Amino acid sequence: MIKRPTGIPRLLSCLAVAGLVIAFCTLADARRTTWSATVNPLKIAGTISSVDWNAYRSRFIDESGRVIDNANGNISHSEGQGYGLLLAFAAGDRPTFEKIWTFTRTELLIRDDGLAAWKWDPSAKPRVSDRNNASDGDILIAYALAKAGAAWKDARYTAAAQKIAKAIGKNNFGRSAGTMFLLPATKGFGTEDRPDGPVVNLSYWVFEAIPVLAALAPEYDWNGVWKNGLSLLQQATTGRARLPADWLSIRTRLQTQPAEGFAPEFGYNSLRIPLYLLRAGVTDLEWLRTLNQRWSVNNEGVAVINVVTGQVRDKLTDQGYAALSATLVCALDGQPIPGAFKMFEPKLYYPSTLYLLSMSLIAEKYPQCL
Repeated sequence: MIKRPTGIPRLLSCLAVAGLVIAFCTLADARRTTWSATVNPLKIAGTISSVDWNAYRSRFIDESGRVIDNANGNISHSEGQGYGLLLAFAAGDRPTFEKIWTFTRTELLIRDDGLAAWKWDPSAKPRVSDRNNASDGDILIAYALAKAGAAWKDARYTAAAQKIAKAIGKNNFGRSAGTMFLLPATKGFGTEDRPDGPVVNLSYWVFEAIPVLAALAPEYDWNGVWKNGLSLLQQATTGRARLPADWLSIRTRLQTQPAEGFAPEFGYNSLRIPLYLLRAGVTDLEWLRTLNQRWSVNNEGVAVINVVTGQVRDKLTDQGYAALSATLVCALDGQPIPGAFKMFEPKLYYPSTLYLLSMSLIAEKYPQCL
């Protein structure tokens, strides 16, 4: 059992779960650093418009509640189910939330440890073609359930969220060279699995979810995961490109490096890190301004970049990727969202998801940018 955390940096947390109620209180900054973060109390959703949500739902969610990744062989995965739950909550669509949860519960939550199998393939037999978990999917699912359980006063959701939160803490938290971290999965990334292990993916840190899950499973060191996620990000952005690789080896405490067998790229995973930071209220991290400079001021735009050479491999122009840059400019500089982003045109699952998460954030915290 990992030592109980003493606090989460300046978070509206202390989620005291009692029956159907989740209450918030402010915690002191346990690190005594300049990190600044706030998480808004759980509230009734309404930060995604019905028009945008209907467009997303009709394109990516089937009648069974399966969220479809149409750029990846129409598979479903725990990340997508978690995003679907979170977006359905933000849209205030309880019937669709229940459908997504039913599919997730019956089709993916089939492991013995309480975590979700990550991959469901309609062309495979059995449909679950990889029973390993993905910790970001588990976190997203638990977080959405916790929010829904509190806002809609449904004890089923809260109980399910708590079960998953405990399973994450038990199976996906690790410590190496004094660093508390989040494993991407229970298998394949630890010291016993890889010569360069442990290997982490910083985009799996869904920072806004951490105080919520900490209250549901306080016996695990969520505070350490929060703090060291930020520390690892700081270490990973000191190189030439000032960007973290998607997959990082953390064999030594003071140094991260791109993991063996993975392209050394700031790619489709890591580009969501700034969005996760902003959604958690973290705006005073200097790296965000460095990234903002690169994306908007230098007009490079969101792109897949080699973190060793600094070379751009692929510029990402889909509306959802471009929305990440627009959201960053809004949060840091107060610039309005360009008119082009006010008409949602969902094409691919992943960038469309990032678009709705970005617009939901702006509607909640930065309405002056709309």
